[in-house]
This record gives sequence, C-alpha cells and structure tokens, in this order.
Amino acid sequence: MWVEFMTVPNAYIAETWCEIFAAEGLRLTPIPPIGHGEDASMWDERVLHVPSGKAHVAREILRKI
Repeated sequence: MWVEFMTVPNAYIAETWCEIFAAEGLRLTPIPPIGHGEDASMWDERVLHVPSGKAHVAREILRKI
C-alpha cells in the first residue's frame, strides 16, 4: 500500500526527488495529475507516494537533507 508523502510543483521536481530518495535506498512513485488524462503536462503538480511502512524513513531522509 502506498501513502501520499509530498506534493511538488511539477514532474521535473518530482523526478529529482525520486532520484534523491532512490540514492538513499527508498523508492517513491510520482502519480500523474488526476483528471488531466492525455492533456497532462510536465508542468502540472504531482503527488509523491511512499510505501506505507516507510513513511518514517522518508521523513528522516528529508530531515537529513
């Protein structure tokens, strides 16, 4: 199960955060904008999700940064 972790302004920033967390050994997944379908843009806001049992690890990684 995945839980919402953070919202970022666009897909470029979402990918950057995903790479940072992956380097620390934690996998995040950006969810495409809801309701945009085929019209989704790289500039639309994204929500990053983390596995439910790892939310505390993600917060600790953010604290380190």
